[in-house]
Amino acid sequence: MFVRASVLTFALLHAANGEYRNEIKIRPDAVHNSHTTPLPHEYVSAAALPEAFDWSDVNGVSYLTHSLNQHTPQYCGSCWAHGALSSFADRIKIARLGGGDDINLSIQYILNCATEEAGSCHGGYHTSTYEFIKESSGFIPYDTCQPYLACSQESKDGFCPHVDTTCSKANTCKTCDTFAGMGGACTEIDFFPNATVAEYGIIDMDDNVVDKIKTELFVRGPVAATINAEPIVDYQGGVFTDESHSQSTNHIISITGWGWDEESESSYWIIRNSWGQYWGEMGYMRLQAGKNLLGIEGEVAWVTPGAFTIHNFPCAENGANCIVDDTGMTTQYYIDPAHNVGAVHERLAMFKPAATEKSLRA
Repeated sequence: MFVRASVLTFALLHAANGEYRNEIKIRPDAVHNSHTTPLPHEYVSAAALPEAFDWSDVNGVSYLTHSLNQHTPQYCGSCWAHGALSSFADRIKIARLGGGDDINLSIQYILNCATEEAGSCHGGYHTSTYEFIKESSGFIPYDTCQPYLACSQESKDGFCPHVDTTCSKANTCKTCDTFAGMGGACTEIDFFPNATVAEYGIIDMDDNVVDKIKTELFVRGPVAATINAEPIVDYQGGVFTDESHSQSTNHIISITGWGWDEESESSYWIIRNSWGQYWGEMGYMRLQAGKNLLGIEGEVAWVTPGAFTIHNFPCAENGANCIVDDTGMTTQYYIDPAHNVGAVHERLAMFKPAATEKSLRA
């Protein structure tokens, strides 16, 4: 059962002494698990998993959505939303078998409308993002409705004091038809592409947590996880193996897969950060698995989509015809792999299990 030692409060990135401050905030009444469907580790044996697997390269195809940078156009401590929604968008892409344009979800909508439930530029939590979408909002728009501004209502950095980030119809989805000096105006869009949450949860931290994380990753897709970010601010690449740092966490990332390190003869997590592609290994890092280094295995969250728009109602350029009732959008519904376990085992058969490869090397 998931229990965090304390409720973490708002904090900024850098203190006067240069330490990395918490970007994690958890509501005391937050619901961290909301699911009934069997979990992957209940119907897939970890022994059948491949030695290495990453959603960025599945038979030469990447099922990951784009890398992000939470720190521009000004600093915003929204890692929790980036990690939660990147892994959510990845799972939509996987459900679509990698087809079509990527569906990227609006982080700014969460910052506009979920500051009480999920978080703000001064901290938040991954499962609270999913809880807000499932229980409060009922949807999350795609990012073309609300591009990332790196602002929430309390933000004072950069241009944030001059930007309206209150929760409204216009700050859910809108468009602007031309320059204001030419008579242009911005219009809310009431019917727009969006995605919903079916279920979400946190993987129990126990002796089998690595196996549970790997089966979740392989079967359903990337996950969001907390991490102690202070030791990785200046990460220069390679597999991080330093065991001397705290397991107390202050940042949220996503895990996209795992690999095998011949030198240490151990597996490592493949981590996607939200600090831009100039950081680490093109925005990623590798971290030794199985030792809860930097607290990486303690609070791993997953989500399954409910439905997502694949064909929109065609709004005019100025949006004028989208402030009416509409039934013209086409929705795809997510089918959890638990409902087709045979297909999961067919996928597994395409990979050599880790145990088989290790025995061959021996």
